[in-house]
Amino acid sequence: MTSINYNSSASSALQTLSTINKNLESTQSRVSSGYKVQNASDNVAYWSISTTMKSDNKALGAATDALNIGSAKVDVAYDAMDSAIDVVNEIKSKLVTANESSTDKDQIQLEIGKLQEQLGSIAQSASFNGENWVVAASGSSASVVDGFVRSSDGTVKVSTASFSTGSYAMFSSVDETTGIGSAGILGDVSAITLTSATSATDLAGYMNTVESALSSLTDGAAALGALTTRIDMQSTFGSKLSDAIDSGVSGLVDADMEEESAKLSALQTQQQLAIQSLSIANSSSSSILSLFR
Repeated sequence: MTSINYNSSASSALQTLSTINKNLESTQSRVSSGYKVQNASDNVAYWSISTTMKSDNKALGAATDALNIGSAKVDVAYDAMDSAIDVVNEIKSKLVTANESSTDKDQIQLEIGKLQEQLGSIAQSASFNGENWVVAASGSSASVVDGFVRSSDGTVKVSTASFSTGSYAMFSSVDETTGIGSAGILGDVSAITLTSATSATDLAGYMNTVESALSSLTDGAAALGALTTRIDMQSTFGSKLSDAIDSGVSGLVDADMEEESAKLSALQTQQQLAIQSLSIANSSSSSILSLFR
């Protein structure tokens, strides 16, 4: 039976066209944006995971930036210690010279005094962004950010690598007026004073002081070198981890462009056929007029 009030064929064709248009719109959105999951409504689980991981990756990037700042602090402190070792070796050579009885110890002291001032200058200059690791009070410590961690229970924390600045500080303080440092690894070296009355026993004690300072400076430089190695390894790992997260998120939310291209061509063809089908269904009603002629 054919009815002029209701055309079931046209209604069915219209529903089909509407569905095709909706799918075509979705596919076109994926092609234009590159995402198959752009909103929570597209896939709640994948959207939630990708949003969290993108946030974590951004935090990881910030941690990497902080790690670069920490690396600079370590490098400055290491360079200061390395330079201090050279200066202390110079002081050591002057003390060896002073053991010769014919030398003028007062003149040697003038040279040692300048070297002691140089040690203070090196220590004062070893500052990065207002933080100085080689002029620090006993018992103090410093740390650098080396990572961002999300635990299995969802809690997050920022991990750090610490360094005992108090144990390896060249000085605990440096006099602004004289430029001479006190306490710390080199405090006793800065207190060395030669006079014409300085005895061989005194010189032997000064030599022991210098050797002890050199040993402590070497230990401090080694500790900084180990920290540099850890920072470099963490920086490399952070870069790889960031790439892995990006790859994982991409697999969850990025559209397969080859697949979407094939879908787009198919849906465009289906749309044309659905329009043709609707046109045919609508024309069936007009054929009824021929019955009344």
